Amino acid sequence: MPESQLRYPDLPEPLLRIVEARHHDPFEALGRHDQADGTSILRVLLPRAERVRIGKGDIELNRIEGTDLFVWKGPASAIEGRYQISWYDKQGQVHLQYDPYSFEPQIPDFDLHLFGEGRHWHAYRFLGAQQREVDGISGFQFGVWAPGATRVSVVGAFNNWDGREHQMRVRAGSGVWELFIPGLEAETLYKFELRSAEGVPMVKIDPYARAFQERPDNACILHSPSDFDWTDQDWLETRANVNWQQQPMSVYEVHLGSWRRAEDGSFLNYRELAVQLTEHCLEMGFTHLELLPITEHPLDASWGYQATGYFAPTARFGTPEDFRYFVNYLHEHGIGVLLDWVPAHFPRDTVALARFDGTALFEHADPRQGEHKDWGTLIFNYGRHEVKNFLLSSALFWLDEYHLDGLRVDAVASMLYLDYSRNDGEWIPNKYGGNENLDAVEFLRQLNTVTHEQHPGSLMIAEESTSWPQVSRPTYLGGLGFSMKWNMGWMHDTLSYMEKDPIYRHYHHDLLTFGLLYAFTENFVLPFSHDEVVHGKQSMLDKMPGDAWQKFASLRLLYTFMFTYPGKKLLFQGCEFAQGREWNFDAEAEWTLLERPQHQGVKQIVADLNQLYRAEPALHQVDFESTGFEWIDCHDSSQSVLSYLRKSKDGKQLVACAFNFTPVPRENYRIGVPVEGFYREAINSDAELYGGSNVGNRGGVHSERSSWMGRPHSIPLALPPLAGVVMVLEPSPEADDEVAAEPSSATPGLAEGHAACGTTPTQDQDEAVAGADSATQPVSLA
Repeated sequence: MPESQLRYPDLPEPLLRIVEARHHDPFEALGRHDQADGTSILRVLLPRAERVRIGKGDIELNRIEGTDLFVWKGPASAIEGRYQISWYDKQGQVHLQYDPYSFEPQIPDFDLHLFGEGRHWHAYRFLGAQQREVDGISGFQFGVWAPGATRVSVVGAFNNWDGREHQMRVRAGSGVWELFIPGLEAETLYKFELRSAEGVPMVKIDPYARAFQERPDNACILHSPSDFDWTDQDWLETRANVNWQQQPMSVYEVHLGSWRRAEDGSFLNYRELAVQLTEHCLEMGFTHLELLPITEHPLDASWGYQATGYFAPTARFGTPEDFRYFVNYLHEHGIGVLLDWVPAHFPRDTVALARFDGTALFEHADPRQGEHKDWGTLIFNYGRHEVKNFLLSSALFWLDEYHLDGLRVDAVASMLYLDYSRNDGEWIPNKYGGNENLDAVEFLRQLNTVTHEQHPGSLMIAEESTSWPQVSRPTYLGGLGFSMKWNMGWMHDTLSYMEKDPIYRHYHHDLLTFGLLYAFTENFVLPFSHDEVVHGKQSMLDKMPGDAWQKFASLRLLYTFMFTYPGKKLLFQGCEFAQGREWNFDAEAEWTLLERPQHQGVKQIVADLNQLYRAEPALHQVDFESTGFEWIDCHDSSQSVLSYLRKSKDGKQLVACAFNFTPVPRENYRIGVPVEGFYREAINSDAELYGGSNVGNRGGVHSERSSWMGRPHSIPLALPPLAGVVMVLEPSPEADDEVAAEPSSATPGLAEGHAACGTTPTQDQDEAVAGADSATQPVSLA
């Protein structure tokens, strides 16, 4: 019986599966099929068509009765290799298009091989939607990994969101489905429709999509290759060749949706934000901007930490080109851009990654491995090669495509431990019986190795709060390979101390000194981040005890301590001018507070601290080694006074810092110094300029040849109440040799000071570095 006369019940199995949209390889039935006798059979599936022809000629296809399949059989010579189909819809409109099923597979086997092995660093270049030209015919190539699906289709406005059209083929053994659709243009909306093994259809977003509609809509948007004119080559070259460890790094952490807003309360565009943030960072002296996640996400209240689009900047603030402008503009003005990136978990949104092909594909199937109960999210399966490739490609994508200077990796602790925030019986040990997530450890090491190899000078920063060793040490030494790690222990201890009434602080002096026990075990960032000013934790200002004057004085003191302490710096938006209320993601920062002198004073001292920090090598050049720090006196708990030296790499530049954590002024407070000279008062947090009482040292003091604290010289200081003073040595030329010759054993420096100022020498080091996650309090010997 001729095919044109077939009835639906008599359809061969391949055609039946096409009609019922459950075929894993529609190319078996659709498109042109040359026969041995010199004829060809041509089939197309067009649910919206009334009539179908080949090209603009007279060859008409016949509908298989009861179906939307159209078929023609005739001489093979009558059809071109790249033939077009013209069809008429029910409204009589004619459509002319190339048949997608006339194109051979476009994804190279080599890409699929690397992807399956977990070694394809740029999977986003063949998965997702790629604008291509095949034999002079333009269109978009689609690829998606869905090994558990029995059928996958591309759907969009171009096919009335009908999954029967544009069914994809699966590449055997890879789980990757692909289809080239000619004629599609950029800005077209699309998604994938998948049929699970149980026969349930699901509509999903493209995991590799480059752009999305603005929420609450969530369709993917076809995106052309960027032709953005980057002008930051000098910045990138400098970044690759400079030793970042010896450079100042002061990070301004920002949530774009709540930093500033338009007058009507709407979001600003990336381009507007670029100009305003650059102006603010330059005024304040910040070297880097760190963005809370701007990867696409459906819920504003997640702050971006529950991402659905790992390859797309959120549409809330504009287009991908707008974000390129944002990064380029900041680079042009000498400001680095870091992105908060979330590979630890993803949301349960049914339209996104969760049970993507009807199975636990990106996540673990066992909830003891695959669920974050605290956050209501799912955990990536780091043991699966394709999942690792997805995350590795996402990390490199932001460095490749958007020239970002690094990633702050969120919630690393939750990745490292199988029992993270779980009770007994709620987790599965690793193969050795331990609680370490071995797959996650391997992934993190690979992540840091690959990003540093591909982008020299880029920074990978871990938010990690436990005692896991060598987080920021090279992988070849057994470390995780991060550039730096947030010093959560220092942050918690310091804030715990500052929140106490000054009258009780002398009992807790060790909270300030304890951190030096482990300060150089990692490359640390000192973070006062968004997490510390939300969820009932109060603003930085309101953490400080006492009346209004004492609160502002204590905050200025805290920042002075932070900017002189070893480690790179990070402040969240609003903290730089003493925002009064907690951070609210749904409203802009309280910029109107800058009409008040006290808030102007805090803003001014942060700007001055940044300027001093960047200008003085002693304050930034040796942040990660003990040679850059030396206690002057860590014992004066009775007066709650702390003093130390910061030193440059060559040891010739010195900065002496002293802090009075009580509201009692200390006149003629003497500290020992190793070198004679004039010690200029570079910062006094009690200066009238900042809103203080103006107790100080009138610009500086000359050292006296009076040995003190085991040092040959000393300086008498006026220590203001609740304030810190930063004294920069301006030595005479003959003093240079004295600096270099000063013996380390002559002073109670790091080795001795650690034991006396921190905790018992026998205390387990893991407790020391555990910081906030350790319930054990250090025991002072002072």
